[in-house]
Amino acid sequence: MNLIELIGPDSFQRREVSAPPPPVQGEVHVRMRAASLNFIDLAVARGVYPGLSYPLIPVADGAGEVIAVGPGVTSAAVGDRVALHPKSLWIAGRASALQARTMRGVNQPGSLAEIVAVDTATLVKGPDHLSWEEMASLPICATTAWNALAAANVGPGSTVALLGTGGVSIFALQLAKARGARVIITSSSDEKLARARAVGADEVVNYQRSHDWDAEVVALTEGAGADLVLDTVGAATFAQSLGAVRQGGVVYTVGFVTGSKVEVDLMPLIVKAVRVIGNNTGSVENLADAAAAIAAHRIQPVIDQVFGLNELPEAYAALAAGGHFGKLAVRLDW
Repeated sequence: MNLIELIGPDSFQRREVSAPPPPVQGEVHVRMRAASLNFIDLAVARGVYPGLSYPLIPVADGAGEVIAVGPGVTSAAVGDRVALHPKSLWIAGRASALQARTMRGVNQPGSLAEIVAVDTATLVKGPDHLSWEEMASLPICATTAWNALAAANVGPGSTVALLGTGGVSIFALQLAKARGARVIITSSSDEKLARARAVGADEVVNYQRSHDWDAEVVALTEGAGADLVLDTVGAATFAQSLGAVRQGGVVYTVGFVTGSKVEVDLMPLIVKAVRVIGNNTGSVENLADAAAAIAAHRIQPVIDQVFGLNELPEAYAALAAGGHFGKLAVRLDW
């Protein structure tokens, strides 16, 4: 079988290796059909994510078809279309440190392999209406978006403010609308904001023209602020996220694109009784909940561009450039 290895920073090689032995108790073999890229994959490829050991099979998120099942397996069958959760030990509930840091494509073999052997507990059956690339886009982004909405108890009448138009933000937009919420989204691109409106955004803010986008969010909520601000950016936006959230609201921080170190004025946080919640994706159970909502509401994940395996450097370059809307996917065309 074939696989792609990262043998050092920005250094990929394709190898042919023996197929895995027959699946053991509780295990299945999955023929991988597609993968999707997240910022963590870029950090791994550049060698700046902590604790890396080369060589490694990269890319956390992927989807494929079950082609063999081990003894005692009842939760999966040959032919099932499945998404592989990247947190291979985090099945449900609150994570331990070990469960949170154990991750496919980082310190466990990732998605860029023709056939993978996985524990059935880490699989989630994909919604039937999704393509392979759409299914591969779910694990990190849909899980993170779902958990953000759940943390703020978002429902009918809630207001959600989203920063940017990457994968987490667009999934949060789609899922928030399914939960009956009002959505405000920011971008520096009018073209992306128009696309966001087409996906369901109620209000849009161009932060290049409105540098005080937090004040815009407050104005759009009649002075109250958003129930949830989903900060996918990091250091550059965190202070304004605190400004945009309502009294007792939630700032859900998941991004470090602009850095992870920030100086915080505690007064807005204290006076407004803001809940600041960090996120490290979520459990298999969380992904299953997000996938169920996507299936029930026939949500179509937004894939901006699909690359072939021979275009892997271009896929990573597109991720680094940050001009995409929604997700970037890789078709595993071995």
